[in-house]
Amino acid sequence: MSSTDLVPSTGAQAGQALARTDNRQFLTFRISEEEYGLDILRVQEIRSYEAPTRVANAPAFVKGVVNLRGVIVPILDLRLRLGQAAEYNGFTVVIVLNVAGRVVGIVVDSVSDVLELSAEEIKPRPEVPAAMDARFITGLGKIGERMLILLDIEAMIKSPDFGLVD
Repeated sequence: MSSTDLVPSTGAQAGQALARTDNRQFLTFRISEEEYGLDILRVQEIRSYEAPTRVANAPAFVKGVVNLRGVIVPILDLRLRLGQAAEYNGFTVVIVLNVAGRVVGIVVDSVSDVLELSAEEIKPRPEVPAAMDARFITGLGKIGERMLILLDIEAMIKSPDFGLVD
């Protein structure tokens, strides 16, 4: 294999290859009627919900801990953290994340899919009062008629409100 095998042969192909690198992938999930997205690179796995072991004196949104292949993982109900109702059913899942050097699980209503968004499809976050601190919203993804709230899950987990990271 020569070094020319690694380079696109036309300017159009090079532009397409460059444009693809600007795209980002997001795991999309639902909480109540809203659809959210988080950077797919933070996702370790998706698991069905199983009741965790409760931790005494923990905030209500900290459901407890689970043993995941020898690693103790705190389980946070993102729905409760955002002030939504939390109904546990067959669609309820835990997204296991690797953020801030920790493994953390977040409970959501359901997982939708993985979407790739270009920079043009991501709009700046709105400057309006919301239930969620605006620091945790990186922008809004527009996919056809759908709006996707893009979360900075690492900033959210690192925030003192969560109390997980020093």
